[in-house]
Order: sequence, then C-alpha cells, then structure tokens
Amino acid sequence: MIIRGEAREHLRRLPAASVDLSFWSPPYYVGKSYEEDLTFEAWQDLLREVIKEHPRILKPGGFLAVNIADILCFPDPSMPRFQADNVSRKTSPITRADVLAARTQHPDANRHQLAEFLGCSEQTVQRRLEGNNARGGKHNTPTRVLLTGALVATWAQEAGMYLYDQRIWHKDPCWANSRWHSNSYRAVDEFEHVYIFWTPGVTTYNRNRLTASEWGEWGSRGVWNIPSVRRNNRHEAEFPEELARRVIRLFCPAGGMVLDPFVGSGTTTAVAAALGCQWTGIELDPMSARIAEQRTSAAAEQCALIA
Repeated sequence: MIIRGEAREHLRRLPAASVDLSFWSPPYYVGKSYEEDLTFEAWQDLLREVIKEHPRILKPGGFLAVNIADILCFPDPSMPRFQADNVSRKTSPITRADVLAARTQHPDANRHQLAEFLGCSEQTVQRRLEGNNARGGKHNTPTRVLLTGALVATWAQEAGMYLYDQRIWHKDPCWANSRWHSNSYRAVDEFEHVYIFWTPGVTTYNRNRLTASEWGEWGSRGVWNIPSVRRNNRHEAEFPEELARRVIRLFCPAGGMVLDPFVGSGTTTAVAAALGCQWTGIELDPMSARIAEQRTSAAAEQCALIA
C-alpha cells in the first residue's frame, strides 16, 4: 500500500517486526523543491527520527538500506574563504606585485580606483589581492563537503542498529551540478552511497537468491555501475530501478515486506511488486503518491500475469 502523509507520523503506526527491508533515499539537503523549507537542523531531525523508528518495525535480522549522497556545497560560515591562483587562465597581465605597488603609490585608493590606475577591472584587483572573485564568490558563504555517512551511521547506532555493509553507486557525472569542475581540482559528482544497517537477530541467508554470475558481477562487488535515470519527469530525484532491484534481491527474502518511507514516484515499491514482494510506501506529496500508486499497481498486475 502507498500511504499519503508524513513519514515519522505513519512509521509510528506500522506494526512491530513487520518489515524485512527498508530501502529509501531521503531528502539530501541540496535545495530540491520538496526540501526547500527544511533547515539543516530540521533535516537532521527528520532523518534521525525516521531511523529511530526502524528497530521497532524491522524484523529481527532485517535490514535498513539508505541511499544518500554527500553534500558537496555545504555552507559553512566558519570556513576560511578558498583562495586560488589560477595561473593557466589569467586574462590580464596584471600581477599581485603590480597591485601592491599601485596600492603603495595610492594608499587611499579603493579597489575601483586601483583598477583605473592599472588599466584593468576591479575584479582583477580583487582576485590578485584576495584570491577570490569579486562577483559572486566574494560575498557568498564558503562551502565545504559534508560527509553524510557518519551522520546516518551515528543515528542508526543510537537507535540500536549496526552498519553491516556499504555499496557505492557509480552513476553518470552530474555535469549541471559540477560546472566548477573546469576551474578547480574538485571532482564531478558521479557517485552516491548505499549504507546497509542490520537489526540484531537471525538473518536468513540464501546464496541461491542470485546466480553465480550475478554474485560475481555485482552481488559481492562494492561498486555498482548503474546509469542514472535519463529523465526525471516523474520526480526530480528519482533513482534507477536497477539500484532498487539489487538492494531488494540482496537483502530481502522472497515475498518479504519492503518499506520506503520517502517513496517519491514509487521506484522502490514498483520494483518490490515486480519481484513478487509485499510493499509499503509513505509519501508526503499527493501528486507523487498518486504516481507511486499507479506505478506500483501496474507492476503488481504485470507480476501476477507472469506468475
């Protein structure tokens, strides 16, 4: 079933020990429309409280799998502003020494006046003196990379679960979000994490759930090469069905119950239905919930026809 409403509220209503696998991708706190009203503190509270409900609703030995990316541009006012001397792409011959000499000759001049004396732009003066751009970067809060895995692992352990495994989803580079790649040493955004947490109890292990080639190609591999969704026309943060298929086939017993408390357009529940599993999804946005219902129902009907 697809439940419309807030994840924390409805998780408290689910029966105890009723879920074999909970697989979800939460809001990433990167400015998507569905998370624009969340503060960083509210985002942390949301994930912490959702995770906190899992030891009760998961069956003993069950798994929680969280797909999440690091926050590449996390604003941090306490961080020093990054400075760089881009030696290969200077458009002006003016050097830092030239600017310092001009400032010595004209101690009362501002940046614009120094630029006029030197015959360059005030942006060039700013860059030579401080190593950052006067237009944009100068006034923006500095950003750093925030590693989300440590946060999620801490919240899970506080709740009584333990990090059992992790996989790296290697996807297509997100060029639109990595335009600075050409002017810095930063890597493009091309991978996310899947963290798997174990609930204490006996886990049913069945090596036969995958073929020998599947175990060799991805079941026992730490890096999964899976292309991103080509068009996010159903949801702006949709992940590929193959990611859900691998997680469910690995960590959920045949016919088991799969939960996604941030179901979005229903990728997890649709794949669970196609694999003959039971499913429960929770979604706050009514339009996304309708898409998830239709998509999952269609997958369930197709599975019944095949069976």
